[in-house]
Amino acid sequence: MNIIICPGIHDPALTESFISECLNLNIDSPSAKEAVNILVYPEQGVLTLSPLHILQFLHDRLGNELESPVIFISFSAGVVGAMLAANSWRLLGGKVIAFIAIDGWGVPLWGDFPIHRMSHDYFTHWSSSLLGGGKNNFYAEPAVEHLCMWRSPQTVQGFWVDLSEEFYPKSDRLSASEFLRLLLKRYEEK
Repeated sequence: MNIIICPGIHDPALTESFISECLNLNIDSPSAKEAVNILVYPEQGVLTLSPLHILQFLHDRLGNELESPVIFISFSAGVVGAMLAANSWRLLGGKVIAFIAIDGWGVPLWGDFPIHRMSHDYFTHWSSSLLGGGKNNFYAEPAVEHLCMWRSPQTVQGFWVDLSEEFYPKSDRLSASEFLRLLLKRYEEK
């Protein structure tokens, strides 16, 4: 499985923090670590908005392995380019397992794959849901700063919205990193 990280327009150190504090925690066994390939889209600035550059990055890293499962995790402005790239990858025959948008306020989300929104406050969660999203989403309560969702998701407490029988615990309150790890664990098992 490949996890494609599409950061926003911010200091790259925040992305390193996100990966070390959140993604490395979800892999429990050595065999699972080998099965997960984390790819971080390296461009910064306005190129985070470019689905063409993200697609080129995917082709450079994955070649013609369209059947290789991909999960997109994107943040802020990076959600724009990542959403278009995910749908394009899918149209090219790629296997998109899920799309996770972290604080992609105002970005329409659509696709024939599971989509999840994570928001830094209830207003962002509510107003963004009008533009699409999935059945399993997260919002911070109490509200936190926008960058906190990416820099330190393990410290962000909030609620898992619209739990379904398909997903894990029926706990309403958890951290953003716990929510993300539970989603990833679910998709690793598919």
